[in-house]
Amino acid sequence: MPDAEPLVRIVRMTFHPDTVDDFIDHFDDVSPRIRSFPGCTHLELWRDARYPNICTTYSHWESQGALDAYRNSDLFSGAWQTAKRLFAARPVAQSYAPARKVEPK
Repeated sequence: MPDAEPLVRIVRMTFHPDTVDDFIDHFDDVSPRIRSFPGCTHLELWRDARYPNICTTYSHWESQGALDAYRNSDLFSGAWQTAKRLFAARPVAQSYAPARKVEPK
């Protein structure tokens, strides 16, 4: 996969029930800076409809290189240090590259 292909990054995080609101507050604080990071073109936080202590970040990146630059930044390091203290389980992260684009008929 070439480095210049766009990526979708999905990170599923399970929190202790009494810390999930702390994470959401933390996300509200750091998300404008993440969204403004070079190469980030989209950012959302999702909350599981059935298990409210599970949240997922959904982000779009211009390339693997842009995502790697973010993951090696002080912004990521600080944000992740705060979030990981709240986890009840190990997060699961996956990256996806486009395989097919389907247009409406």
